Amino acid sequence: MPLKTLIVDDEPIARKVLREGLNVIEDVQIVAEADNGDAALEKIAAQRPDLVLLDLQMPGMSGLEVVRHLRRAAHMPVIVIVTAYDKYAIQAFEAGAIDYLLKPVGEERLAQAVERARRMNLREAAERLAHLQEIGDQPSMPRTKRIVGKVGEEFFLLSADEIFAFQADGDIVWIMTAKKKYMATQTLKMLEQRLKNTSFRRIHRNSLVNVDHVRKMSVLSSQRWLITLSNDQEFIASKRQARSVRELLNW
Repeated sequence: MPLKTLIVDDEPIARKVLREGLNVIEDVQIVAEADNGDAALEKIAAQRPDLVLLDLQMPGMSGLEVVRHLRRAAHMPVIVIVTAYDKYAIQAFEAGAIDYLLKPVGEERLAQAVERARRMNLREAAERLAHLQEIGDQPSMPRTKRIVGKVGEEFFLLSADEIFAFQADGDIVWIMTAKKKYMATQTLKMLEQRLKNTSFRRIHRNSLVNVDHVRKMSVLSSQRWLITLSNDQEFIASKRQARSVRELLNW
């Protein structure tokens, strides 16, 4: 069955670029286009698309507001955000988007997003909708922390539990997992604040580690400790900073 797709963007040229990109992908049917959020909701209700390519910055209702309205809608399509800005990635993923494309969108990235949407079957979409509705019904419940990482032009939503450490290198902050490294979309200070009251601790001005992944702590000198994570990555911490990690681990 063709993947029924709705394009939502207030700029005609942007819609044309997406339309032309979709036309060369097999088994994709563009069922409608919309140039604002209200029209998007109407067309989603009427056309019941499988996939919505959704711009964020539109007059009136923003793309994120459209997604939030869809939480309680009868039909929840797969959402792929298309925008010129990467600073909204966290909100987009937490709202329920499965991918985040930066303009200008290349044909290869568009094809990857479409394939990702195609792989989401009806059961997965239903489970996603149920989860979003549960969050909406119980806003006081704490959410699992999610961090956005970037590799090339792709964005990934990472669970805080799978992150071993954050390390700043100049203006870039790297996210370290067991086998892969991602570029963070936030500063180290912002990440530290976001992960407050979790298992992450600042051990150096350029390092934030997940103490749940600490495997070994070794004394280097009277004032310095070597902290080794379970992926063998090593960090140097001051005596005071190492003490806070030990206290959290009850060592």
